[in-house]
Amino acid sequence: MVVELLMVAGVLGVALPALVLGVGGTRRRTGWYRRAIGGDRVSLVLVVSLQVLTLLLVAVLSLVVLVSAVGALVRDLEMPGLVSVFFVLDLLLAVLVVLTFGRRDPRRVRRRASPAGR
Repeated sequence: MVVELLMVAGVLGVALPALVLGVGGTRRRTGWYRRAIGGDRVSLVLVVSLQVLTLLLVAVLSLVVLVSAVGALVRDLEMPGLVSVFFVLDLLLAVLVVLTFGRRDPRRVRRRASPAGR
C-alpha cells in the first residue's frame, strides 16, 4: 500500500509538472531554432519530433502507472512488477525533460542604474 502511494505521489509530483514544462518548452523556440533555414529545418523537425515523442512517452507511462497504482489501492490487489519499471522509466524521462527542453529561460540581467543621476 505504501509503494502504491509513493508511486502516485511521484507521478503527480514529478512527472506531470515535467510534462507541463516540456509542452511549454516544445512550443518555445530560442537560439538556433528561430534561425532555422534551409538544411537546418531537417534538424529542427528532428529535434521537435523527438521532444514530442518523449512527451508522449511520459504521458503514456504516467497514465499506466497512475491507473495501476490507484487500481491496486482501491481493489487491494497486488500490482504487477512491470509497473515499478514503468515508474522508474517515467521518472527518468521526466528528469530528462526538465533538464533539457523543459527548463525556463534564464532571466535577463538588469543593468545597474547609472550613478550620474545622483
